[in-house]
Amino acid sequence: MEISVSVTSLDRMRPFAEQCLVLIVSAQGCGFRSSQALHLETPIMLSGLPGGGSVTGRVANCLPLGSDGKLFLIGVSLYTHGNVWGLADPPADWSVASSGEPGPRSPHAASESAPKLIVNKKVWPYNLAAEGNGTRSRRK
Repeated sequence: MEISVSVTSLDRMRPFAEQCLVLIVSAQGCGFRSSQALHLETPIMLSGLPGGGSVTGRVANCLPLGSDGKLFLIGVSLYTHGNVWGLADPPADWSVASSGEPGPRSPHAASESAPKLIVNKKVWPYNLAAEGNGTRSRRK
């Protein structure tokens, strides 16, 4: 899937605004291609979604695409989960994230209904951080 969106940083200390291409979508987030690396945890807004909507989230990951440093894959965790991408027939497991009205859930409700996520740190993109490229570390 490819969706053209406007991405804007909501952090005045880290200005960013760019037309980007979303390459990966889910009910909880997305991955978009950018010409700039973004700091982890930066709050952002994606606008120009199918149907004209917008959604906010935070940068969860930033990986270089290639070795030239010209493009980055930015992983975003959305604050509002669901089918914000306007898919006519979303995957069945998206109904867990989009059931009911979007918005904050109580911590107990999320832990009881959310499926357990098993992460294999030896496969891409997790193995990139293990190789010591430093893209996942945050400077203070």
